[in-house]
Amino acid sequence: MKLLTRRGLLKGFITLAGLSVYSRNAMSEVLTPRTTEGPFYPSPSMRFADVDNDLIKVSGAVKKAGGEIIQLKGKVMSKQGKPLAGHRIEIWQCDVNGKYLHSGDAQDVVYDNGFQGFGHDITDKNGNYRFKTIKPTVYPGRAPHIHVKVLNGERELLTTQFYIAGDKNNSADGLYRRMSAKQAKAVSMVFTQNNKLIETTINVVV
Repeated sequence: MKLLTRRGLLKGFITLAGLSVYSRNAMSEVLTPRTTEGPFYPSPSMRFADVDNDLIKVSGAVKKAGGEIIQLKGKVMSKQGKPLAGHRIEIWQCDVNGKYLHSGDAQDVVYDNGFQGFGHDITDKNGNYRFKTIKPTVYPGRAPHIHVKVLNGERELLTTQFYIAGDKNNSADGLYRRMSAKQAKAVSMVFTQNNKLIETTINVVV
């Protein structure tokens, strides 16, 4: 029987250690928490004709959307950390006045017709998505948030909501309070200034 040399044992140990680290990393992604769709998911008939990933400009509108413009970006990936290409990601949110693009929103405020209110993007080969939208504003009874849905073809994989990290309204929001600290962190937007653009990055794990 061939005896293992010290070098061979060391090589085997390093290999096993590497596999162990890989396994831990592969399972380290926190699943994005699911939450309710809410009552204001706009049906296709309610949406603007030029739906895309730029929500601050509506075709034919003279002015851009009111509010603080942000870029929301990230990756859609599996729980093993694999980027998911060709997936549809949708977002919808209220405008700067706190009103949704939905016939069921009966608030007596004027909707900002320079804001799309709903948009979608298709992830690239590396799972990347990107939106230009506004920083979410307060809606009565809720903390500022952006609704998010991920689909693979016609199959819905996830519906969730993104919040503003550290916003004073989070602690009073019932849906936010249901999450663990780790879950809340996974859907909390931290904003940074990149040249003239305010950005936030959230990876979506399904």
